[in-house]
Amino acid sequence: SSFDVAVVGAGIVGLAAARELLQRHPSLAFAVLEKEQEPAHHQSGHNSGVIHSGIYYTPGSLKAKLCVQGAALCYKYCDQKGIPYKQCGKLIVAVEHDEIPRLKALYERGLQNNVPGLKLIGAKEIQEKEPFCRGLMALDSPYTGIVDYKQVAQSFARDFQEAGGTILTDFEVTNMEMAKESSPESEDGLKYPVIVRNKK
Repeated sequence: SSFDVAVVGAGIVGLAAARELLQRHPSLAFAVLEKEQEPAHHQSGHNSGVIHSGIYYTPGSLKAKLCVQGAALCYKYCDQKGIPYKQCGKLIVAVEHDEIPRLKALYERGLQNNVPGLKLIGAKEIQEKEPFCRGLMALDSPYTGIVDYKQVAQSFARDFQEAGGTILTDFEVTNMEMAKESSPESEDGLKYPVIVRNKK
């Protein structure tokens, strides 16, 4: 088979990239190549499942921007597709006095990153939120959540296929090489064809 674009790996990153590319370039033929017999077989289905709120990254950095925007988009996508998640929040707890300045600095960083709902709480509020937790002060991040990212990845796969994309499973890529003759550059900027071979 011949495709305009082939993405190697049907994990959540590969599927998200392929889905987005197909939405942007619907006239092209897309394929996702996966060595396993199903998408999201490895790390995409074996992780902590946290929807991070974006507290930790340097203010103004691309990581901070993408984490905050990505969390909002993740919740929105799950709502649209009926994928269950839990916006359980989290507490970052200072148990020693010398940890309080660092906690406050983290709070300020989160505010600069536009993380929703952040607040500093005291010992009493900590126990009200989590009876088995003890601390002097905590950073309450209610926007943090958890989701089964394998379900999210499988939903990306369905979106991709419904839009006309092809997923080839049990297809391990063993070699890639540039074609000897390059075709003229297309309107979509594709210039150099690549030959992809698998173990079969």
